[in-house]
Amino acid sequence: MSRHGAKARRYGRVMRDLVIKCTAGAEAAERCNQAFTVAAASVAAGAKVSLWLTGEAAWFAVPGRAEDFELDLATPLAELRDVVLSGGTLTVCSQCAQRRGLVAGDLVTGAQIAGAALFAEQALGDGVQALVY
Repeated sequence: MSRHGAKARRYGRVMRDLVIKCTAGAEAAERCNQAFTVAAASVAAGAKVSLWLTGEAAWFAVPGRAEDFELDLATPLAELRDVVLSGGTLTVCSQCAQRRGLVAGDLVTGAQIAGAALFAEQALGDGVQALVY
């Protein structure tokens, strides 16, 4: 069964789609890492995942920024980001990108910039679980 086709199944249950908003950057390293960890683990479990980066987290969609992030006993952020990109979506908030002077060409391959309307559409979809870190 394709993860993108019918809903992914785990333990006989249908998995909900997952939308995660990460509002923290390096200034709140554990909270930031939790968002990326849950997103990557959910992709690995077969869920359809959309990870949104807002505020200072927007920088982690720029090449080299996640690679420079360090947190003891945590999976490297760049690895988690790449898992998300391999099976989910990574989106930077459009206003957050503008405030930081970021454009689509500044982001890692596969990341996109989009606004609140798309976030709301995703988060309010049938069977969707939304989490904010």
